[in-house]
Amino acid sequence: METVQNGNPSPLWHIVVVSAIAAGIQFGWALQLSLLTPYVQTLGVPHVWAAFIWLCGPISGLLVQPIVGYSSDHCNSRIGRRRPFIVAGACFVAVAVFFIGFAKDIGHRAGDSLHSPTKPRAVAIFVTGFWILDVANNMLQGPCRAFLADLSANDHKRMRIANGWFSFFMAIGNVLGYAAGSFSNLHKLLPFTVTTACDVYCANLKTCFLIDIVFLMTVTITAVTTVKETPLTSKDARDGDEGGQSKAFIGELVTAFKTLKKPMWILLLVTCLNWIAWFPFLLYDTDWMGVEVYGGNVKGSANEQKLYDQGVRAGALGLMINSIVLAFASLGLEPVSRLMGGVKNLWGWSTSFWPLAWPEPWRLLSWRRLGGINVDYNS
Repeated sequence: METVQNGNPSPLWHIVVVSAIAAGIQFGWALQLSLLTPYVQTLGVPHVWAAFIWLCGPISGLLVQPIVGYSSDHCNSRIGRRRPFIVAGACFVAVAVFFIGFAKDIGHRAGDSLHSPTKPRAVAIFVTGFWILDVANNMLQGPCRAFLADLSANDHKRMRIANGWFSFFMAIGNVLGYAAGSFSNLHKLLPFTVTTACDVYCANLKTCFLIDIVFLMTVTITAVTTVKETPLTSKDARDGDEGGQSKAFIGELVTAFKTLKKPMWILLLVTCLNWIAWFPFLLYDTDWMGVEVYGGNVKGSANEQKLYDQGVRAGALGLMINSIVLAFASLGLEPVSRLMGGVKNLWGWSTSFWPLAWPEPWRLLSWRRLGGINVDYNS
């Protein structure tokens, strides 16, 4: 995304306040990762189909991020270029979270049977909310990062600091989201969340998402009202256009790829491979804990369901600890990168050692209990 910022970088507290939006975004994202794969199975969606619902994330990121980025760069709203998209994204998140949390209630009122294992209306509402949520998250993250770049005024050191604070608040949001997901009695804060169609597990999820709405709106409103943004002027728009004329979005995108140099292609390829490896872990970690480690079954007996729920919450607790480590690591990136001779060296070493932290996938899937008893599923 382009930046239009003249003069000195904005005060550090501006960067901190805008970065805090990341905590609101990541709060909801953490709830998605820890609770929604188990939750969608309670609606009657087969386990194998859960991954198809999650395709929304990569697809929306591929399509929405470039479109929102281009639109944000060329937005000439009087309140600024980034803030309109940030506010719109936060509002869409609130709508999506409401659909997800209340999917069972709305589906029941629309005709879903309480005794049927599959609740098609609730599934339709859930999937709609899920896709809106991923699109809205992408609407929020891109303009937030671009806003931080604007506030940094092309000062590379300030940009690194801004990225560090953004990552720090992402970790804070993760900690809050996973902590909420690991707590089994959160619904007692909002007793009305337990309904005829929504059991305790569903009520906990609903309560988590209602808290997320309040939290995200609070940090977003604080940021957009306290940190002002310089609107895009006609001169800025002309200077940003090559030859004085705006090029079509697709044309700019194709041109950008054509002009990428080899190091950037390698960087993009490694990032892509990292996410291919990382995303299945995020998608199935709590579900794997519930089924493989605790021996539960989301559709089994009452005792098996209880074990599954305990495993899901244990997995969320593990993700919370992971996020605490991330929070400290984010603030330490700047000094550590200096010790290692630059950001490039730090990124290279961390990417090289990252795969060593995880067992090979076939052993991970074959561990039946925490004791590491191997089970051959082909025998």
